[in-house]
Amino acid sequence: DTAGPETLRFGIEHSRNQMTARLAQDLGMPIITEYAKRFGIYDDLLPVLSMSLGAGETTLLRMATGYSMLANGGKEVTATLIDRIQDRYGHTIWRHDERQCMGCMADRWANQPEPQLVDSRRQVIDPLTAYQMTHIMEGVVQRGTGKVLSALNRPIAGKTGTTNEEKDVWFMGYTPTMVVGVYIGYDIPKPLGKGNTGGAIAAPIFGEFVKDALGDTPPAPFRVPPGIKFVRVDLKTGLRASADDPNTIMEAFKPDEEPDDAYSMIGVNGMTADASSSMAPPVNERVARPAPPISRPDSGSLTPNGLW
Repeated sequence: DTAGPETLRFGIEHSRNQMTARLAQDLGMPIITEYAKRFGIYDDLLPVLSMSLGAGETTLLRMATGYSMLANGGKEVTATLIDRIQDRYGHTIWRHDERQCMGCMADRWANQPEPQLVDSRRQVIDPLTAYQMTHIMEGVVQRGTGKVLSALNRPIAGKTGTTNEEKDVWFMGYTPTMVVGVYIGYDIPKPLGKGNTGGAIAAPIFGEFVKDALGDTPPAPFRVPPGIKFVRVDLKTGLRASADDPNTIMEAFKPDEEPDDAYSMIGVNGMTADASSSMAPPVNERVARPAPPISRPDSGSLTPNGLW
C-alpha cells in the first residue's frame, strides 16, 4: 500500500514503514544503532532493518526521555522520579537538575545583569536537526496519523506506533513544555482489535491528559533555533511554492539547504524532473535569524546527503 513517490515528511506523518526502512537501508543500520544509544532508547540495538520501525523492546520511560531530547533542542536529558530533596528547614540538599543559575542568589535588584541559566548538558544532536524533527512531527498531528489531536488547538509534535495485528500501540508526543508517552498492550501480547491503532486509541488518551494537565495555559509555539529558514514548498513535491498555490506548507531548512527554484527530488507529477523558470513560483520565505554558511555539517545533522 504505497502512495507513490512522496517526501520523507509524508512518510513520517502517515507512518509509511517502507519509506522508513529504505531510509535505514540507505544510511546503514550501524548509524541507526548509534543514535538509538545516544537517545537512550536502546543499549544494544540489533542492526536489522525491522528495528528501524520500532520492533525492538524498550520502556515507555526510555522513549519519553528520547523525545525529551528533541523537545530540548537536542540536549541530553536524564529521566528521574525525584526532582529535589530538602531538609526540614526547606534547604535543598540534593537537586537532579545540575544546571547552574548565575545571578539567581541576589536579594534584590541593583542594576546587575539578568540571571543566566548555564546549560552544560551534552549536545546529543544539532539543535537545528532537533527542531526539524519537531517540525515534521507537528505534521503528524496536523495532517497525519495523530490528527485526532488537532482539536486541542495547541502546538503538539508526536508519533503514533502500531505493531502487527494491533498487539501493541502507542503515541509519543510533546508540547513546548511537556513530554507524554502512552502505551497500550497486554502483558502477554494479543490483538487489541482491528482498527485499534496508535492514532485511534493511544493518541486520544494523550489528548485527554494534556488537556487536563495544561488547562487554560495559553498555547505557545515551539522555540525556533537561530539559523532555521522557513520556505514555502509544495507538500507533495517539495518544490518551492507561492502563497497562492494550494496544498503548501512552510518547511524548515538549515542554512543553504533549502530547495533550488528549479529542482525537486520528486519533481512534477510524482516524477523526478527539472522545473523550468516559468514553473518556479516566486520565493516566499522567512528567516528565524541569519547564520553564517557552514562548510561541513555538524555531528548529528540531517542533510540532503544523509545523517552525519
